[in-house]
Amino acid sequence: MRAVRDTRNGRAVRTKEKEESSELPGVWSAYGRLLQHLRKQAGLSQQQLGEAIGYSLEQVASVEQGRRPAKAAFTAAADRVLEARGALEVLQDEVDRAKLPRFFRNFALLEAEALSRFSYDPLLIPGLLQTEAYAQALLEAHFPPLDEETIEQRVAARLARQALLTRKSPPMIFVFIVEEGALRRVVGSNAVMREQLNHLLSCCQRRNVELQVMPNAGGAHSGLNGPMVLLESVDRRQHVYVEAQDVVTVRSERAEVSEFWLRYGMLRTQALNTEESSRLIERMVGEL
Repeated sequence: MRAVRDTRNGRAVRTKEKEESSELPGVWSAYGRLLQHLRKQAGLSQQQLGEAIGYSLEQVASVEQGRRPAKAAFTAAADRVLEARGALEVLQDEVDRAKLPRFFRNFALLEAEALSRFSYDPLLIPGLLQTEAYAQALLEAHFPPLDEETIEQRVAARLARQALLTRKSPPMIFVFIVEEGALRRVVGSNAVMREQLNHLLSCCQRRNVELQVMPNAGGAHSGLNGPMVLLESVDRRQHVYVEAQDVVTVRSERAEVSEFWLRYGMLRTQALNTEESSRLIERMVGEL
């Protein structure tokens, strides 16, 4: 914090320095120090390690210095070459999670430990169901503009989160309610949307995933107040996550959470069922 002068009344006002978002995540530095330690133990230079795992000297140096996160392929190769016995791989989930926007990271921890996830999305296809091209197009539309490295990191983190869909121990249940308008909004191009809609149909084939479309013809309903995500944890605690313009609210008080679950139950009765939703999406693909 630092004090600045308010020229209107002469008072000293305390304001924040630049947001912590300008700081690099600590887990990247921790990973880098561990990588450097293992590399030196193996008697390898950065150049030699890079050659052994198929990465440049600059890439290895950047990871060791915590300036950029290691990708899963980098970690798997380094763990194998350095005979680390999973010491690097065990950190990969944390490295990937740190690529997410800071405001989202705490929720991502709750999400990663949940048994069930129910969401309503009025504007966009939810991140867990997005293709790489759709996610890329969304982030390129961000304003103020994001730099290319940040876009790359956030796309990678979004795709890494999708491993929750196939998690086996314990398996996770998903219900997605998405507004028809979100599916019809062309993000990127017709080709991007065709791939995206086909991906939704593929995801719906999973036994733990249900997708319901809220039709435009349905008129007004209580979900129009905004998006929401409902989580239930392993110990059966329930949480509600609400986000708007990067402003996040997480609630776990029983009275508040109960109202959201009741609202969500009503939305499920108003949306198309899963079979009707799939048929609608198939028609949309044919229209592109």
